[in-house]
Amino acid sequence: MTATVTTPGPRRARILGKKAVLPWLFLAPGLLLALVFKFLPMGKGVWLSFFDVRPFLGDKWVGLDNYTRVLTDHRFQDAIGHTLLLGIGMSFGGIVVGSLLALLLEGQARSLKIIRTAVFLPVVTATAVVGEMWRLMYYPTSDGLINSGLGLLGLGPVPYLDNPDTALWATMAMGIWMLAPYNMVIILAGLAGVDRSLYEAAAMDGVSLWQRLRHITLPAIRPALGIVLTLAAIRGLRVFTEVYVLTGGGPAGSTDVWMTRAYTLGFTRNDIGGASAASVVLLCVTLLLTVTVNYLRKRGDVR
Repeated sequence: MTATVTTPGPRRARILGKKAVLPWLFLAPGLLLALVFKFLPMGKGVWLSFFDVRPFLGDKWVGLDNYTRVLTDHRFQDAIGHTLLLGIGMSFGGIVVGSLLALLLEGQARSLKIIRTAVFLPVVTATAVVGEMWRLMYYPTSDGLINSGLGLLGLGPVPYLDNPDTALWATMAMGIWMLAPYNMVIILAGLAGVDRSLYEAAAMDGVSLWQRLRHITLPAIRPALGIVLTLAAIRGLRVFTEVYVLTGGGPAGSTDVWMTRAYTLGFTRNDIGGASAASVVLLCVTLLLTVTVNYLRKRGDVR
């Protein structure tokens, strides 16, 4: 009696081929939308950054002149400082406040779930609505919500958004309020993986709260903090909506960031080439910062 060896037939090959193609069929609509509405416009923006865009007259090749003009413009140089200050403040403020919220609201109690849902509402609320709400809170007369509270202390009223010295800080406060709940959810996911027996053992050994946070909690949530830091770095450089809705870049350009400056250049002054060059510069800086943060995060995880 001889043994026979069966080889995969054409039918099995077709089945394997269908299984390999099926995931791409599900991804195809999303990939098509991304190609049409994201990647093709990005490529077009890079292309236009090398031209003096003149509608109905034909685009004129200018090479790197748009980049030189943008990088030497004093308004863009001021916007770089505002972007860095606002981005760093919002990022670290959102991480600190989000971490505190996560530590305070960690647990499985039903009341905590309701509170966490309420705290997360700023993330799912439209930025335009949030900006209008904060504009009312910052109302510069004694009728404003914050100024009313200051009036009880014998202070104010303070023109938060009308004063160049306070407008950027007021915008930063709103940004932290919006970003902190998002960071809280990611950090809560990291806290869920902490072994509770370590806390019990530390409590029995008389370890202080700070030592527990430093030697148990922080090492356990390091991956979550790395994700939060990466996202914060990207959001910090690309901040736009918060500033545009709340101040529009004013007063006197004191809150003008890179994105609002590029928006003004492109849609107010019709300098499409210059706005495209500014956007490409921001894209390159964002990619560089993202790669750097990921490299440092992975290097820290290895250690």
